[in-house]
Amino acid sequence: MVSSLAFAKLPVLSPLPLPENTVEVGRAAKKGWVLYEVKPGDTLAGVAARYGVDPKHIMWSSGLQSDRLQPGQRILIPLTAEKERPPRIPPGVETYRVRPGDTLQSLASRFGISILELVSANPSLESLDRLVAGSVLYVPKKAKGLLVALPEGETLVDLAARFGLSPVQVARANGVENPTELRPGDLVLLPGIQAKTTYQRLLAKQEEERKARLEAERRRQEELRRLAEERRRQQALVQRRTRQVQQAQTQRPQVRRVSYQEGAMRWPLSGFRITAYFGQRGAFQRYHTGIDLAAPYGTPIVAAKAGQVEVAGWSSMGYGFHVVLDHGAGVETLYAHMSRIAVRPGQWVEAGQVIGYVGSTGWSTGPHLHFEVRVNGVARNPLAYLP
Repeated sequence: MVSSLAFAKLPVLSPLPLPENTVEVGRAAKKGWVLYEVKPGDTLAGVAARYGVDPKHIMWSSGLQSDRLQPGQRILIPLTAEKERPPRIPPGVETYRVRPGDTLQSLASRFGISILELVSANPSLESLDRLVAGSVLYVPKKAKGLLVALPEGETLVDLAARFGLSPVQVARANGVENPTELRPGDLVLLPGIQAKTTYQRLLAKQEEERKARLEAERRRQEELRRLAEERRRQQALVQRRTRQVQQAQTQRPQVRRVSYQEGAMRWPLSGFRITAYFGQRGAFQRYHTGIDLAAPYGTPIVAAKAGQVEVAGWSSMGYGFHVVLDHGAGVETLYAHMSRIAVRPGQWVEAGQVIGYVGSTGWSTGPHLHFEVRVNGVARNPLAYLP
């Protein structure tokens, strides 16, 4: 809880005794205090920031030995009659608020200074490539040197001695007549001093980042090439398989047609389509000794040529119900996988006469006719004997 201001009427808490070797610096001006009751969650830094005072001034005014606060504890917050001034900037140094797209190179060119001089005026920079839009840069337009903030407890004389400079030279460069005017946090220009170490570190970091970007880009391009090559391989594989399928669909065995006198025959079915040709069908499939003609179940099968029925019955070799016709001169035809046989052994049939009906008996995966032509017991390509 905050009470009203009390000037000289509030009892002042005496600070606790300090060790003999303690030097007290910057005591709070005794213009007045606020009596404040600590609430849960309060911290000394938070309360100090709320009232715009130094946390150490609250500790001194309240006699605190630690910055830890307890809920319900009462502390005195010292107030000054005037606000603290902003940090002092040396003459010849201007502030610049970074805009989107700005770089150290572009700013150095715009203000006619080197990148090293710009880095020396801003030694806390973390990168030569990236600037945060909205941040403040110090630009040394007339005075060049290293720009640093005066540390707590140091004077201009101390700072000059640390860098081996004359206090008079530093004071003149900063337009200071009385060095005691400077407060902690004021910016001090150290003439002739350059932040070469910082600049070299930033250059090395810039080179590392450049190499990292190049490596990342190289890996990205390599991955793109790998993906493109993989796509090309896949496309080539698809095209090759497509050509193989097209060739398999369009390629037909090249056969020599024979005349009727040499043994030409007629098609044993009508309304069919060829589903398997004569010859080798694959590396792991049996040699096909005829052709397969797919047709609806029950389609009539006719004799391809006149002849005598040699076999009409069931086959133990996978033909199912089948018929074999003897046409003389060592020529035979075989009709397999019938659903029903329409002739008997020894019967003479004419070309085109019905000898059975399409089925799927024996080793068959669907209704079709397996048709073979044999000459002296050797299977021949039926397409050589059909119109």
